[in-house]
Amino acid sequence: MQNTDIESISQIISDYLLYLEMEKGLSKNTILAYQSDIVGFFDYLSLEKEVILDELKRKDFSSFTKYLARNEINPSTITRKIASIKGFFRYLCFKKILKTNPSNSITTPKLPKKLPKVLTINELNKILKSNLSKFDFAILELLYCSGIRVSELTELELKNIDLAQNMIKVFGKGSKERVVPIGKNCSKTLKEYIKKRELTALKYNSKPYLFIDDKGHKITRQKVYNIIHSIGNLIDKNISPHTIRHSFATHLLENGADLRVVQELLGHSSIVTTQLYTHISKKTLREIYFSINK
Repeated sequence: MQNTDIESISQIISDYLLYLEMEKGLSKNTILAYQSDIVGFFDYLSLEKEVILDELKRKDFSSFTKYLARNEINPSTITRKIASIKGFFRYLCFKKILKTNPSNSITTPKLPKKLPKVLTINELNKILKSNLSKFDFAILELLYCSGIRVSELTELELKNIDLAQNMIKVFGKGSKERVVPIGKNCSKTLKEYIKKRELTALKYNSKPYLFIDDKGHKITRQKVYNIIHSIGNLIDKNISPHTIRHSFATHLLENGADLRVVQELLGHSSIVTTQLYTHISKKTLREIYFSINK
């Protein structure tokens, strides 16, 4: 490869971001994060020397990670930045811009395993028996009975809901489609909510999203976060939509569901991600055991 100036690198980065959008189907926010991480790496290198892609060495990458650590960037952010940089250099090899990948030697900081919050069955029952509006109740029940992400919930359209078969079709990360069962009780809750929704939808000629606000607009992710946070106050717990998703997965595994099935339901591309919930289940079982055997 010929010596590559910073202007050429900028063009290669632009090509890579387009590749992520068109070929990998990544979201705009994810692509912007990749761009920030990669550009930040090259900006750092260019302060010290002329940047030539095929002359980069292990010390260039280790110097960058040490720089991030010195500036008190937390380990999870450093890990994300390294993953972005590695992805870019894999692309350079794939496109034969580089013969070898100099980023293979990058090491990532060890992260402590953080187990996500999980609601107990008793906490969920207390919430479900409280006096929630049909709107809030439908959101909570759908999140819990399906385990879908908050972004999947806000994008869910009426045409992708089959209440007769108790199924919904969702589009996850990378626009990957999956079908998720929701159960009879959830279908009943959604039927009641949809009847109430029709008046608002007709008044404002709403687009066919399942959850709309009182002005007929598609509900925002922030609105869902606010609703779930408010619901958490009923049990004096700080929770988010992700807490509900974690609870869904954990309760399935605690009741004997197969790990592969839970992986499919959650839309995880790798079972490694799903395996985190096996640790949560063991932790919960230990807590139950020691509460009984004090």
